Amino acid sequence: MQPKELIVTKAGGDSVPFSVEKLRTSMRNAGAEPSVIDQVIEVLNPRLYDGISTKKIYRWAFELLKQRSKYVAAKYQLKKAIMELGPDGFVFEKFIARIFMEKGYSVETGKILQGRCITHEIDVLARNTQEVILGECKYHSQPGKISDVKVPLYIRSRFVDLSEHWKKEDGRQLSSWIITNTRFSPDAMKYGKCIGQHLLGWDYPKGQGIKELIDERRLYPITCLTVLTRTEKEELLKKEIIFCEDLYRNQGVLESLRLSITRQKNVMDELEKLRSGN
Repeated sequence: MQPKELIVTKAGGDSVPFSVEKLRTSMRNAGAEPSVIDQVIEVLNPRLYDGISTKKIYRWAFELLKQRSKYVAAKYQLKKAIMELGPDGFVFEKFIARIFMEKGYSVETGKILQGRCITHEIDVLARNTQEVILGECKYHSQPGKISDVKVPLYIRSRFVDLSEHWKKEDGRQLSSWIITNTRFSPDAMKYGKCIGQHLLGWDYPKGQGIKELIDERRLYPITCLTVLTRTEKEELLKKEIIFCEDLYRNQGVLESLRLSITRQKNVMDELEKLRSGN
């Protein structure tokens, strides 16, 4: 059934036409079967109304997917799960550090480096034999936030100060990265491309954004799990259990959450599906 033609309200407050294809694509990317996607849209259709928020549509779609496949629902709420790593950016920095580690870099977070004029704190410092990456993380715990051109302009000035000093200390190539869990403004992307600054966002560069990097390495955060409560996830984060893979390899930590045997089994089943991809 074709959903109604209507206007929806995005997280940033903009009103745009509802796109059933975007909804279909988001569920398909999470691994939902075509028949399941059709079922969800058919149930959603009579609930939709002009002015409805995309947040509400997402929440309803998530609940409907969860009834059919917890694994698919977990992947469907991946973007929201990253936003639940907050409220500050400390855990997100650890998350990004792990992505670089999986790519073969040695990584430090919160490192203080000397520039030509002053010292600078680097969120993610990643090294391999060819290059040194200076990564600045811009984390947002609410949807609708973007990193505008002021961010790369500011980071550029820090990079210039650091690079002038670094050339004297290390022969490897030095590169500047800005990493956000949301999006960049068009001017930010244009400026970054112009000056050779690397921008990594949720879906930028196209096909190589954070979402794709997570899927490629199956680095799913524990916040995407559907069988744990928000409080239980926060308790795990306090123990620095950030990734589903780490929880899978450290099953004993589930006992500290005082879960029943049945719930522990449900958690392990979901973890197994996320790490195996089916």
